[in-house]
Amino acid sequence: MTTSFAPTTMKAAQVAAAGAELRIVELEIPTPGPGQVRIKVQACGVCHSDSIIVEGRRPGISYPRVPGHEVAGVVDALGTGVTEWQKGQRVGVGWHGGHDGTCPECRRGDFRLCRNEKNPGLSYDGGYQEYMLAPVEALVSIPDSLSDVDAAPLLCAGSATYNALRRTGAMPGDLVAVQGIGGLGHLGIQFANKFGYRVAAVGRGSKIESLAMKLGADVYIDSKVKNAAEELQKLGGAKVIIATAPDSKAMTEMIGGLGPNGRLVLIGASSNPIEVAPLQLIRGGKTIEGWAGVTPADSDDALRFAELRGVRAMTETYPMEKAAEAYARMMSGDAEFRVVLTM
Repeated sequence: MTTSFAPTTMKAAQVAAAGAELRIVELEIPTPGPGQVRIKVQACGVCHSDSIIVEGRRPGISYPRVPGHEVAGVVDALGTGVTEWQKGQRVGVGWHGGHDGTCPECRRGDFRLCRNEKNPGLSYDGGYQEYMLAPVEALVSIPDSLSDVDAAPLLCAGSATYNALRRTGAMPGDLVAVQGIGGLGHLGIQFANKFGYRVAAVGRGSKIESLAMKLGADVYIDSKVKNAAEELQKLGGAKVIIATAPDSKAMTEMIGGLGPNGRLVLIGASSNPIEVAPLQLIRGGKTIEGWAGVTPADSDDALRFAELRGVRAMTETYPMEKAAEAYARMMSGDAEFRVVLTM
């Protein structure tokens, strides 16, 4: 007679302290509390925002900590009071990992601006592990036809670009420029194309032109050899410019490419200032806007649109045991274009 026992421990890629390397450790499998589910993680994207945790770039982070906020998996266990999700259901978790429901923004329904927003990997252990806990308000339902590896990057990079674009007010046929053809930008080009915009991709170097056109760009502008703003003005001026590369100097240079009532939407995170003269904005009624993120409902929409129209991230996959190597690959800027851990 043989007796099988459910495992009580799991593997996780953990940071012991700010600036420490990711190391594979053995942790107890957590038990969900009230209003939580336990997710058996199948895949987790490695995002540049994970460097906030690994490098300790925000005060108050509690260590040791497991990063990861592009989580795709299945519900493995339910905490008390959870009735809207079922065991075995495919779910994801993105950057928005929970809200308090009581701050002024939450009371107005703008959960993405919650003053006490929780983020996986930052507020609690994220998806670089075999099992993780998440509050029910953070969960996103993953469509059946999307693989876990495809779904993971869409929960952060894909949701950000999709929702930023659809809220700009641009109409089909309008000129929309995507600055930066990387982890965010290569998804932004695809979404902009599927929305029916006239898409101008702005990158550095001629080697990436063929890829940009394949992704759905109508025009490619090589900012290494041409002034991108001047080229956009030759096309009539951009209704919208989505700035995805975290380069404040490049963002500054794009302002001159806006057309009347044009909008520069900042997604790429940079701590350096952007320089703009008031007259640049006053003439033509132009605006600069920071994109603050998405809710799980927004991510639901992004995943279903991606499923419907075939938008997919280009990914490089690594087993979780090579999390440190995967993180280094992402930080190098050489990955094409999203790095995903598989369990």
